[in-house]
Amino acid sequence: MKTQVAIIGAGPSGLLLAQLLHRQGIETVILEAKSPEYVLGRIRAGVLEQGTVELIREAGAGARMDREGHVHEGFSLSFSGRRERINLKELTGKTVTVYGQTEVTRDLMEVRKATGGISIYEVQDVQLHDFDTDKPRVTYIKDGEQAELECDYIAGCDGFHGVSRKSAPRDKLKTFERVYPFGWLGILSRTPPVSHELIYANHERGLALCSMRSDNLSRYYVQCSLDDKVEDWSDERFWGELKARLPEDVATSMVTGPAIEKSIAPLRSFVAEPMKFGRMFLVGDAAHIVPPTGAKGLNLAASDVYTLYHVLRKAYREGRIDLLDKYSELCLRRIWKAERFSWWMTSVLHKLGEDPFGQRIQLAELEYYTGTLAGRTTIAENYVGLPYEKVE
Repeated sequence: MKTQVAIIGAGPSGLLLAQLLHRQGIETVILEAKSPEYVLGRIRAGVLEQGTVELIREAGAGARMDREGHVHEGFSLSFSGRRERINLKELTGKTVTVYGQTEVTRDLMEVRKATGGISIYEVQDVQLHDFDTDKPRVTYIKDGEQAELECDYIAGCDGFHGVSRKSAPRDKLKTFERVYPFGWLGILSRTPPVSHELIYANHERGLALCSMRSDNLSRYYVQCSLDDKVEDWSDERFWGELKARLPEDVATSMVTGPAIEKSIAPLRSFVAEPMKFGRMFLVGDAAHIVPPTGAKGLNLAASDVYTLYHVLRKAYREGRIDLLDKYSELCLRRIWKAERFSWWMTSVLHKLGEDPFGQRIQLAELEYYTGTLAGRTTIAENYVGLPYEKVE
């Protein structure tokens, strides 16, 4: 089998890239190790930057998002028993949209199916070959039989544990990492959200986050120890801990209910450089991870997709193959800025040990940034997403 772009991974970044290229007449084949049901079963965040929203629309997959997504013009930072609202719309002219990553993936799957795009699920032993030549290929096993996909380019959209980054020459790959000594315990409940906008809370007991999926589906998080186990956290214990970390008016108005999903996620910052090896490009989590505090994971993957989409479009349509070598540089400029913001949000909102001096510094940071126009604008600009790097 032959195609122009082989895409490894059928998560949102792979699907988004495929549909954007399809609309430019560029052929793609997606290879995915898991089943569609497994991919849709991944519970992830759902705060979309305006740039991500516009890309989904450009891919022809935005109709349900526009109907059901919740546009947010701000969010709140809670500390010292009070809340300070960051007015995104007023400070930047932009908004974010709350729409679950699962729903984004579902919409992109349906659009790809409707347009006849080829997605091959449950493939095994995927191997990338000859991407340092002008004739890359991918081999894999499907239903017990060996198969080969010839292509012009390979897009590695297969996540942190995928084969794409592992296929890069070790002597040419450099990684940067910070692993945080705590995790997030998150629950999903069929209850109305306590607030129509997100609330991030700094508390001496640890971070709390109030989010939502819809008018009747809430997503809440509390910082926990990496030694904790989900079974240690009954619903009663979770709700009690969450309320203890929130301002009194928020806690008393919260509607509680049984958790329909409960999980603990570790936090990590990670960047791999470069993101291009010959004709193989790393995209999204294959190249970088951010802690969820700044809501940047899916959005950072979308910005990689934006860059690769335009690089490939110009290479095919305008003969601008010189732009291929700019992919990594363009992506990494924005990635490191997003890594910085996610690190900053993480460092000011979490309990970082028994350190009274550090706790006072956190509160001083929050006081300063929320107490000045420059500080609020800095937070808002980063939260709604910095501009994409131009491909030219």
